[in-house]
Amino acid sequence: MPIEIHLRVGPPRELGGDLLVMGAFAMREGSELMTPSLKDVDRALDGALQRQLQKEEFVGKPDQAVMLDTLGRLGTSRLLILGLGESHLFGPAAVRTFAARAARAGNAEKAASLGVVVPNEAVKHARSLAEGLELGAYRFTKYLTGDRAPKTELARAILGFGVKPKGLTKSQIAIGRRVGEAINLARDLSNEPGNVMYPESFAAAAAHLAKSAGLKIETFDFAEIRRRGMKLIEAVGRGSAREPRLVHLSYVPKGAKRVLAFVGKGVTFDSGGLSIKPAAGMGEMKHDMSGAANVLGLMAAVAAIGPKIEVHAIAPCAENMPDGDAYRPGDIWSSLDGKTVEIVNTDAEGRLILADALAFARSLSPDVIVDNATLTGACVVALGQTCSGWYASDESAADEFQAAVEQSGETMWRMPLLDDLREQIKSDVADIKQTGDRWGGSITAALFLREFVGDTHWVHCDIAGPAAAEKPSPTLSSKGGTGHGILTFLAMIERAAG
Repeated sequence: MPIEIHLRVGPPRELGGDLLVMGAFAMREGSELMTPSLKDVDRALDGALQRQLQKEEFVGKPDQAVMLDTLGRLGTSRLLILGLGESHLFGPAAVRTFAARAARAGNAEKAASLGVVVPNEAVKHARSLAEGLELGAYRFTKYLTGDRAPKTELARAILGFGVKPKGLTKSQIAIGRRVGEAINLARDLSNEPGNVMYPESFAAAAAHLAKSAGLKIETFDFAEIRRRGMKLIEAVGRGSAREPRLVHLSYVPKGAKRVLAFVGKGVTFDSGGLSIKPAAGMGEMKHDMSGAANVLGLMAAVAAIGPKIEVHAIAPCAENMPDGDAYRPGDIWSSLDGKTVEIVNTDAEGRLILADALAFARSLSPDVIVDNATLTGACVVALGQTCSGWYASDESAADEFQAAVEQSGETMWRMPLLDDLREQIKSDVADIKQTGDRWGGSITAALFLREFVGDTHWVHCDIAGPAAAEKPSPTLSSKGGTGHGILTFLAMIERAAG
């Protein structure tokens, strides 16, 4: 459930909530850790706060936190002080993370309401505050029943300001809340089990979003996928009783001068096909549709913001299963683009459905195509579990995307498209081979995808893999990296819209 966000003006000790959260910046030469607000709270606690901070050697580093009981001396039972790091680095990403940490702490403390003292430096980043609260409060508890069902839910956050917030602050909080809800939609879709979330039900979820958000939608069933010649999507999906789908959502405002297309991999469950995966970890393969979930969440955010730019989201969806009719290693399949592809490994299926989706996106004549996928374990090995890698076809696309990354504050790193490695995907029997060898696996996957974008400006994101919920990035889900990238894609759209 979305969290309610209320605004209040007054001293922190009167803010209320089951848990009160305050921040403290790292001390610099000539600065003091205890702000007037912290001193006011400390006086109400007879110096207990200062003593606890000293005992735990708290100096305001961004990974530090101190919790103490108020013994009924404040309008709340528990007080949490979070380190904010250097004040000059407290931008939108740091504000978002602060709010997310506060909300996560509220859940951990089984609080129904949360009081958050807003640092003066965060007021201009009110949207990020609301985004962080929504993202940090997220939990997927749909299937917990009886004693396992949560007894409390963080339902309300009270933001405390030193002075009355302006109308712009209130409107930015409203937008931030809706953006956070959109990212949580992506997380919900990914966290659904494979027996609930499959290509047809994903398409139904997209149709529900389109109706509620005023978006256009076009869905291709298996017959239409075959009729259009999307043979790579057909190849991946043919081994499952759950037939594949391609979902195309569009937002087309009047007077739009640019067109952006976002493509997301939607393998709703990945068994590996005939190149079957080992049993360990296979249950997490329900998250292999994180890219598709991301573009659906992105469109929910786009509808909330209403930018003056045309935006398309394409989600090729398939379930990769072994079956008597499944595609095989050694097969050769054509593509929507017309190129023939030699299949080397049926567990490298994501790049295949993306190839047809990219060719379809190209037909929309976009200025830029951005695709995102949980594509390779190689990228996780290279960059870790909280950083996504990205590639660009040219410097124009790279500059545009890098500016969006910097604005969003998400952890993403540009990777090199090394043409020397293209030799790995040359085939002796077809136009191109599906995979290379084990070295540079993320790069060769990107090189394969590049074959299907033509001359269109293009960016590929190999999104971060499994990440623990307590990791710093509030956009990373508990598994699969779902949600990571949406803020960057949204920043790209807003920048393009001016």
